[in-house]
Amino acid sequence: MKSQSESYKAAGVDITAGYRAVELMKQHIARTTTSGAMSDIGGFGGLFEMDLTGIAKPVLVSGTDGVGTKLKLAFLMDQHDTVGIDCVAMCVNDIICCGAKPLFFLDYIAVGKNFPEKIASIVSGVAEGCVQSGASLIGGETAEMPGFYPEDEYDLAGFAVGVVDKDKILNHNTIQQGDVVIALPSSGVHSNGFSLVRRALDVENADIKTPLSELGGKSIGETLLAPTKIYVKPMLALFEKVTVKAVSHITGGGFYENIPRSIPKGFGAKIEKDALRIPPIFGMIAERGNIPERDMFNTFNMGVGMSVVVAKEDADQALEILHANGEDAYIMGEIITSEEGVVIC
Repeated sequence: MKSQSESYKAAGVDITAGYRAVELMKQHIARTTTSGAMSDIGGFGGLFEMDLTGIAKPVLVSGTDGVGTKLKLAFLMDQHDTVGIDCVAMCVNDIICCGAKPLFFLDYIAVGKNFPEKIASIVSGVAEGCVQSGASLIGGETAEMPGFYPEDEYDLAGFAVGVVDKDKILNHNTIQQGDVVIALPSSGVHSNGFSLVRRALDVENADIKTPLSELGGKSIGETLLAPTKIYVKPMLALFEKVTVKAVSHITGGGFYENIPRSIPKGFGAKIEKDALRIPPIFGMIAERGNIPERDMFNTFNMGVGMSVVVAKEDADQALEILHANGEDAYIMGEIITSEEGVVIC
């Protein structure tokens, strides 16, 4: 018989609900199992055996992140099966920028009250993100924290670990003037800037559930909750055939902060604004929130979830590979000599 504590339950923590949540989530976790996963959920640590075939000098790459205040939209919409994808995406999309292949993921869920079905729904999204990125979900933690979080709210974070051969870590020092900057479209706002989104659209008070023609028949809530796109598999396919010089995950800080992180000093990225395919939700945010264009590009991804720099002569092949792997990628600019980092014109 599993342990139980009536005293702890009276204080607001029901450990039997935790056991129930674990049982419900096991079916989702099983979907993520890869050959390296060695541990069952419920142990003290997650075990993973690395297959280093073909990797001469293995380097581990890690990334950690959360979902942020996008969770407020999940609470308002009472939809909890997609934010787990966001959590995984924010981590694995970061480590792919080094050229690393994700190996495994662990999540952390903190709740005001443990509702097992809700926890299982959250984990189903985490599992889906792991499946999309080829990572095993080998462990995690659910913490019931009464008095710290409201009963119907939670926080979600996690981290991923990947591996790359040292000689294949992306080297942005090979960048030169005339290189091409390729855009990989986002699925929407992704998981950044939601404090501004919530203020601009007044989501707590506005009608966010009625379908709108300007959003393609989707509601504001549905549009904003669209999970962050995971770029791992198309990028790994690209790395196999093309020399990629730099990759940027466009997260908080938008174009102006993220693209320069992958470009060496003395160079910048000239972005053709007319080439960008900006989803309507960003126009709605800018208009209703009276947000200047500069701030929009300095906060949001503006329809570009990831940027990739390749030599001009490799651009056509890169696009062909990305298209073949489900990415509607396109050229959005070029590398120039500049100290400004990003020039949008």
